[in-house]
Amino acid sequence: MDLALLRTFVTVHRAGSFTRAAALLGLSQPAVTSQIQALERQLGRPLFLRRARGVTPTSIGDELAHRAAPHLDALVGIAEAGLDDTVLPRSLHLIGTPEFTAERAVPALTELASREGPEFTLRASFGHAEEALEGLAAGRQDMAITTVRPRGALLTGTALCDEEHVLVAAPRWAARIGPGRLRRKSAATLDRLPLVEVHESLPLVTRYWGLVFDAAPAAPGAVIVPDLRAVLACAVAGAGLAVLPRYLCAGALEQGVLVALLDPVVPPLRTYFLAVRTGTLALPHIARAHDELLHAALDWY
Repeated sequence: MDLALLRTFVTVHRAGSFTRAAALLGLSQPAVTSQIQALERQLGRPLFLRRARGVTPTSIGDELAHRAAPHLDALVGIAEAGLDDTVLPRSLHLIGTPEFTAERAVPALTELASREGPEFTLRASFGHAEEALEGLAAGRQDMAITTVRPRGALLTGTALCDEEHVLVAAPRWAARIGPGRLRRKSAATLDRLPLVEVHESLPLVTRYWGLVFDAAPAAPGAVIVPDLRAVLACAVAGAGLAVLPRYLCAGALEQGVLVALLDPVVPPLRTYFLAVRTGTLALPHIARAHDELLHAALDWY
């Protein structure tokens, strides 16, 4: 059985689409279709059911993928390990949310890059969860940090860490609310206070209000800025209340330029996932970056 045909088959099985598999393999869609048809002729059985959008593996297709994929991934790892002794450059393309990627992931991977030497290049870009997973699936990135767990066989996701969200404001707003008043009167106390957010839909505030107060925020956003670091700066400047990740505002809280308005028994959490294309952890430089982030995340909270 031709290994090239098996590689194409496994890629289609993981991608769920001839079109997406073709992009990952650097082939035309007709070439991918031709290779799958050739493999089906060799086996005498259909491997995929063609649908209006994508393909679905048959039981024979699933069995073949289960048996073949680990061995193909191992061969890729062997081939890549052989390249480690050369001077060929190795690039890691990472995508994730701007704040978390800049504040957490990039510093951790910079340490790896310094150990790997000049042959290793880290290229980071920013994007929201859907954009990150789409870019990863299309082969534009090697690794994605996202708040959405990837689905399907093409991508593999590992829980990286949980992010605690905190309701904060400058001291003058905290004094206006008064100590203990928020706990007694709940969200109604905040109805007329300005909010600082990353989007008009108030995603972090709405989620916090729902989980902690079982209510929706009544006030619209007074200041909308597209980056949580800008939200932090605006909150420190006194623009209004904000919901921020604790790691991002911990310094401001310690300095007293921000005040945590509430300490709920169960604080709202958001989980980050570390996603790669299935099989690419056989590549040593991707595997090392993956392990580096998982290890670094043990100290993140």
